[in-house]
Amino acid sequence: MRSLIVLTTLITLTAAAADYDLVVYGGTSAGVIAAVQAKKLGKSVVIVAPDKHLGGLSSGGLGYTDTGDKSVIGGLARDFYHRVWKHYDDATSWTWQKKAEYGNKGQGTPAMDGNDRTMWIFEPHVAEQVFEDYVRENGIPVLRDEWLDRAKGVKKEGARIASITMLSGKTFTAKMFIDATYEGDLMAAAGVEYQVGRESQAEYGEDANGIQTGKLYHRHHFGVLKEPISPYVIPGDPKSGVLPRVSTEPPGEYGKADKKVQAYCFRMCLTDVPENRIPFAKPEGYDARQYELLLRVFNAGWRETFEKFDPIPNHKTDTNNHGPFSTDNIGFNWDYPDAGYERRKAIIAEHETYQKGWLYFIANDPRVPQEVREAMQKWGLPKDEFKDNGGWSHQIYVREARRMTGQFVMTQNELQKKRPTPDSIGMGSYTIDSHNTQRYITPEGAVQNEGDIGVSAGGPYEIAYGALVPKRGQCDNLLVPVCVSSSHIAFGSIRMEPVFMILGQSAATAAALAMDAGQTVQDVPYAKLREHLLADGQVLRATLKGKPAKTGK
Repeated sequence: MRSLIVLTTLITLTAAAADYDLVVYGGTSAGVIAAVQAKKLGKSVVIVAPDKHLGGLSSGGLGYTDTGDKSVIGGLARDFYHRVWKHYDDATSWTWQKKAEYGNKGQGTPAMDGNDRTMWIFEPHVAEQVFEDYVRENGIPVLRDEWLDRAKGVKKEGARIASITMLSGKTFTAKMFIDATYEGDLMAAAGVEYQVGRESQAEYGEDANGIQTGKLYHRHHFGVLKEPISPYVIPGDPKSGVLPRVSTEPPGEYGKADKKVQAYCFRMCLTDVPENRIPFAKPEGYDARQYELLLRVFNAGWRETFEKFDPIPNHKTDTNNHGPFSTDNIGFNWDYPDAGYERRKAIIAEHETYQKGWLYFIANDPRVPQEVREAMQKWGLPKDEFKDNGGWSHQIYVREARRMTGQFVMTQNELQKKRPTPDSIGMGSYTIDSHNTQRYITPEGAVQNEGDIGVSAGGPYEIAYGALVPKRGQCDNLLVPVCVSSSHIAFGSIRMEPVFMILGQSAATAAALAMDAGQTVQDVPYAKLREHLLADGQVLRATLKGKPAKTGK
C-alpha cells in the first residue's frame, strides 16, 4: 500500500492549484466516486479535501456496511464492493484467520456474495486501498489537509461559484463544484439554504420527525432495564445533583422541531488477536465519574455490551453503539454542524476521550461486573489499522450535520412511497434510522434517552435529482450528494455510505452534462441524465418484490 500512496502523493504534489472542469471538495466515499465518474466522462477534476485519508466512514471503521436491499446498489458503488470482493477472494488477504473460518453473515444477507462477486463487510485499510486505487488509476490529483476558508474563500459571480480558496491560500477555479463533505461547508459558504436539527411533524407531515419523547425503538434506551434508573448522584435525591451525561433541560414537546443533532461516535475497529492487539489505555483527561450511569445500567442486570461487536475479516470488528449508555456521546455534538474548525476539533477530541474512556472503564474499573470486565480485556485496537493514529479511526461518525433545502426535499412520505418521487437518480433502501439526540430526566424522576428511531421504508425508494441541487438562483454550479436536501428523518435512511457513492456518481454525471450544454445544474434535462445513469449501471427503479432490480425501465 505504501507504494500506491507514494504514487498518489506524487500526483498530489504536481497538481496545479488552478482551473479545472470540476472541483470536488471532500475526500469521502461520495467525493472519490464523483471524481472517478467525472474523469471517466473526460472532465478534468481535482479532489480538495480537509481529510488526510480517502473514503470517510467507509475507510474509517464502518466496515459492516448498512446496505438494505443490495440489488439497488449499482454503478461505481457496486464496483467498489466488487473490488473489496476481489481482495478477499485472494487467500493471502486472510492474515489473522482462514477464509473458511469467517462467518458469511452480513445485515440479513451474505457478506461475501460469490454469485455477483461483491463483498459488503471489510477491514478499514482494505476500503482505503480501494479508494487510493481509484485516484491512482484515473490520475486524479488529491490535495489533502486543505481547509476551505469558510468566511471569505468562496467567490461568486452572480449565482455561480467562480473560485474557492483554502486557508492555505490555494485557490481553485472550475466550471462546476461538488460539496462531498459530511458537514456541507462549501454549500453553506456559498449561501445555499440549509437546515440543522429536526423539523416538526407538521412541517412535512411526518410522524417520525420532531421530538420523539415516549417512542422507544431498538434497545438503545433505559426502558430495556427491569427498573427505572435514577439520574441523581444519590439515587432518588434531586438535591444531590445530577450524574454526568444527563441533561437537566426539559426535552421539549413531542412532535415539535428543535436544533439538536443525533449522537456521533467513532465506529471502532477492534481485535481479539493477542499478537495484533493494543490494550485499551487510559486516555488523557480520563474521569471515571463520567461512567457512573453505566455502572447503574450494569447493576440493573444489563449484559449486552458486546452485541454490536460486528465481525469483519481477520478477527476484527466494526463496533457500533448499543444499549442505553454506549459509544454514542449523546448531547455533546449539537453545535458541531455550524461550528468553526477549532470548536469542531474540540468536539471530536471530547468524543475520543469519552469513547476511549468508556473502553478503559469497562476493561479496568473494579466496580464493573467481573465477567464483563474480563470479556472487554480480550479486546484491543488493531496494530495493523489506522497505523498513523495508534489504531484509532481518523473519522468521527458525523451521522448528520447540515442538510440542504434544495429544489426538492426528500421526506418520510417519499421514502415510504406515500408520494411519488420525481426524476430518480439513484435508490436507497435502508431502514429510516436516527440515533438518540438527548438524555433527559422524565417527570417521574428517571433517566431516559430520546431520538432513537427505526421505521421501515417499506422497500427500496427513489431519490430525486432535485435533492442534489440548490434552489434556483442560489447557486447554479454546485451539487451536494452528501448533505442532500431532505428532512431529518428521511436523511436517517439516505445517509448510508453506498447511497452516498451512488449520489456522488449521479452528481458528477449531472455536472458533466451541465458543462457540456452550458447550463445550470437546475436545468439539466432529466431524460438525458437518466440515459447516462442507466448506461453506467445505476439503478433508478426497483422491480416487483421478489425479483431482482434491473437498470432498465
